[in-house]
Amino acid sequence: MPHRLPLFPLNSVLFPGAPLPLRVFEERYRRLMGDVLDDPGDAVSGTFGVVGIELGQEVGETSAHQLAHVGCTAEVRTARRHADGTFDVVVEGGSRFRVASVEDPGPKGYLRAETTFLPDEVGEGAEDYAERVGHLFSVYCRRLRGLGVGAEPPRDLPSAPLPLSYAVAAAMVVDQGDKQRLLEADHAAQRLQLAADLLRRENRVLTSLPVLPAEHLPQPEVGLN
Repeated sequence: MPHRLPLFPLNSVLFPGAPLPLRVFEERYRRLMGDVLDDPGDAVSGTFGVVGIELGQEVGETSAHQLAHVGCTAEVRTARRHADGTFDVVVEGGSRFRVASVEDPGPKGYLRAETTFLPDEVGEGAEDYAERVGHLFSVYCRRLRGLGVGAEPPRDLPSAPLPLSYAVAAAMVVDQGDKQRLLEADHAAQRLQLAADLLRRENRVLTSLPVLPAEHLPQPEVGLN
């Protein structure tokens, strides 16, 4: 069943269950947040869609030239509206969706899209992959700590394959293209297999780094627009 969603393009990828802080200052996205918070209307129970920008930038009405075809709904958990009209918001990823078509921005300035929600399937062999990924992720966090990067596996890291696949995908410090491939995986088994390959790669890289330059240390992700 198609769903019409307001779109919030970002240079990052949101995963189901993952938190994401946003600083909303562009006029068109201030209007989007106002619609979502004050009058959900066609925003599907007060949610909006986060999609990755594959070509372009976040700021400016014509800056995002190409969007990813798969995104994730964002559910507002906390929101603070400032006197100047800007917002500080924390959202949590909800459901994955595929973009069928994108509408022109219209008078409100932000994009809307016809979307189809994607199923969350476990897939064959997911339990085996989950055990492997859990071990590789622990090694990954330990090696990051050895380089001076604060990285502790979440105390409540899920053990079930589907939530584990999203939690690890959200926590890894990899580029946006890798994150997008993780989001688009057909099922948890495929996502965990890809995560295992990426963790092996990252663990090899981290082992070869005696010191990680400060400018390369991962910073907390805050979406800006």
